[in-house]
Parts: sequence; structure tokens; C-alpha cells
Amino acid sequence: MRVFPGFLLLVSAAAALSAQPQVPTQDTQTSQTAPAVPDGGVTQVLQSIYVPPLQNSPFTAVVHTEWIRPLSDGGTFTVVNQRQIARDSQGRIYEERWFLVPKEGKVQSLRYLIQIADPTARTLYNCFLLHTPHQCTLQKSAERPLAAYRPAIGQSGTLPNGDGFRTHEDLGIQDIEGIQTEGTRDTTTINQGVNGNDRPYSIMREFWFASSLGIDLRSTVTNPSFGKQVFTLTDVSSSAPDPKLFQIPDGFSVVDERKPSE
Repeated sequence: MRVFPGFLLLVSAAAALSAQPQVPTQDTQTSQTAPAVPDGGVTQVLQSIYVPPLQNSPFTAVVHTEWIRPLSDGGTFTVVNQRQIARDSQGRIYEERWFLVPKEGKVQSLRYLIQIADPTARTLYNCFLLHTPHQCTLQKSAERPLAAYRPAIGQSGTLPNGDGFRTHEDLGIQDIEGIQTEGTRDTTTINQGVNGNDRPYSIMREFWFASSLGIDLRSTVTNPSFGKQVFTLTDVSSSAPDPKLFQIPDGFSVVDERKPSE
């Protein structure tokens, strides 16, 4: 669900920063202490698999995410999670958000957010599970219900301004979870110097789209800027999901953050 990017899966240096000890420093004018803030760091956001608000195509599934990032010595480090998603015949979407954790590590993932989007009512509820008291925020959704959906694909050819070239490949048909999917691979090569790069580099996107459900059952994105991301759907069912998934959880209050004109 892309309607609320601020709550996409996050791997950030912020957690490390918040754990840094606060070293008092003397201010010559105010004689007050201030926390020491280390220089540098980066925040990275993982954009997960897209669930379109498609009507008359209900399903439930579990999304498995694996994010593999390179180390300078040629090694890698990998974080993973898995989460439940669902869509009903009205196009309403239920998604859970779980923290990414080291693969085969000692840290267990936690579910921290539930998102419920209604494209007809144009509403999006974000229900925070780790807050006390439990609370959902209500925002306006930008997406409208769809009668049909197909993912955008690239075309082979040169990029504008001679920046590089793109290669499109049709990978044929493959059954995944007993569902027929169509495979596509788009590879974009960026020429040296276009983005400050000292050599050409390539970005690859491969996905296997199930037209019967209007969703990718397997998707892989490889980019030297952030490594490799793999999304795989399992436990896929085209049966109608439990209607309770699209209701505000018991015991949660709602804070309406929409503007009055909305």
C-alpha cells in the first residue's frame, strides 16, 4: 500500500542515534548542557510490495521480505520479516507492518502497525500497536477503487539525453502457489557520470504478476544503491477475508487528522 509512505518498513540509523550516550557540553553563554549529536548516518526506507485497491478480486496472503545489502569486503548483511495482507471485494486493503530484523538473528520481529484503507470512502486508518493508549489516526486516502490493474513495465531502448538504456524481457508463464503468473524483467543501465557514478551501473526489476488477483506474487529489485530486495507471497487464498480485518481493533480510539474541507 503506497498511500502512506511514512509508515513503510524502516531500517534507520535513527535507532542507533537514540541509543548514543548524551555527553554534557558546556555552553559559554547559557551555562546549560546540550546532548552530543554524532555526525553522519543515513536513513533508508524499504518500499514494500504494492497492493492495488482492485475490486472483485479478494485475497489473503503472507508477504515475506528479504533485504540483502552489500558490505565493502564483498559480504552481505540481510534483514527479513513477514506480514499479513488482505483485500476484500470492495477493494479495501488490510496490511500489517512488522519490524525488519537480522536474518537468523536473535532479535524477534514485532508487529507495530495495522493499516486499513478504504478506496471508496477515501480513508486510511493507521493503528499503532505499541503506543499506550492504543490509537488509530484517520487520514484521507489518495487512491480510488480500480476495476482493473496491470503493473507498469518498461520498453527496450535508450534513455532520454543519452543517460543509458533499458532492456525489457518477457519471462513467460510460471505457476506460483498454484496460481498462474506472467514474468517480466526490466534492466536499466545508467551511463558513467549521470548520477555522480564513476562507472556504469544497472538496476534490475523482475516480477511475476498474477492477473487473476492483480498483484505480484514474487518481486525482486536489485540496485547498487541499496542492494537486493525480494518479496514473496505465500499462503495465498482467493477466498474473501474475514470482515473483522477491516474494522478498527477493539479498544482503539480514533484521531481524525483530515482537514475540515475533506
